[in-house]
Amino acid sequence: MPIARLILAVMFALVCTCAIAQSYPAKTIRIVVPNAPGGTSDILARSIGQKLNEAWGQSVIVENRAGANGNIGANLVAKSPADGYTLLLTDVGALAISASVFPDLPFDPAGDFAPVVLISYSPHILGVHPSVPANTVKELIALAKSRPGRLNFATAGVGSAPHLAGVEFALRTGVQWAYVPYKGGSQAVADVAAGHADLLFNGMLATFPQVKGGRMRALAVSSPKRVAAAPEIPTVAESGLPGFETGSWQGMLAPSGTPRDIVLKLNAEIRRILGTPEMKAQLADQGTEVRAGTPESLGQFIRTEIPRWAKVVKQSGIKVE
Repeated sequence: MPIARLILAVMFALVCTCAIAQSYPAKTIRIVVPNAPGGTSDILARSIGQKLNEAWGQSVIVENRAGANGNIGANLVAKSPADGYTLLLTDVGALAISASVFPDLPFDPAGDFAPVVLISYSPHILGVHPSVPANTVKELIALAKSRPGRLNFATAGVGSAPHLAGVEFALRTGVQWAYVPYKGGSQAVADVAAGHADLLFNGMLATFPQVKGGRMRALAVSSPKRVAAAPEIPTVAESGLPGFETGSWQGMLAPSGTPRDIVLKLNAEIRRILGTPEMKAQLADQGTEVRAGTPESLGQFIRTEIPRWAKVVKQSGIKVE
């Protein structure tokens, strides 16, 4: 009799799960972006949110919860109900970096989330204000070595992916920057474009418009190959740092324990959206590649990124108390 009850309980749970997934979404979905408005994650969240609303007829709101290199927003989602109505859209590389930079992180980047889908890859632009007397990576390195610690390097926050890109570049070339942290990539971009800071690494999706507008000069991109949207910009790798690859890998996650069927429904719909000619063209025009895959591939990506950046963090000695 106990075994029969157990079987019935399992069957009942499966039926309930399927019913929940079939009726999902039945109310407003909230996409938390753990950065300030105007950055790569924010741009993607608003584009995808609008398309989800059109497809499912339910409101999708984007909520910016900036602070602590994205950890405030990430922690909010990690502690939210696992029902598919609170989602996180973030730079998953930065999420993985946090494990090494923040000793008292209130959540586990690899264990407290249900991966939904890897969305895109936007290589970093190594950009400088037009007043900086350097037109190539080689000239920038020479300039930085002649002015150790005097060039202001704007970052999207201590321990962010753009910050670590600058750290890795500095470690490999022997230059020294004066790192200036901001609450997000959009603010860092704005200050370099205005001449309040000298240079940065930042996701191409949010930075390329400033380059096209002449407010910033792009010296290189951090992708393995040149970007089709800007073939005239060389890669960092071909500019003297072979194998250099960084960027903004955007992904969507839900709280751990979110029903599998809901995760798969979200995954399928977002992949459909990203596969439309309109979305692919919109992203490609800004130098961003669609990288949509399975929930498992996103989970594996995060687990791979944690030790990769832990090595850079250890070499640099970065630590946030």
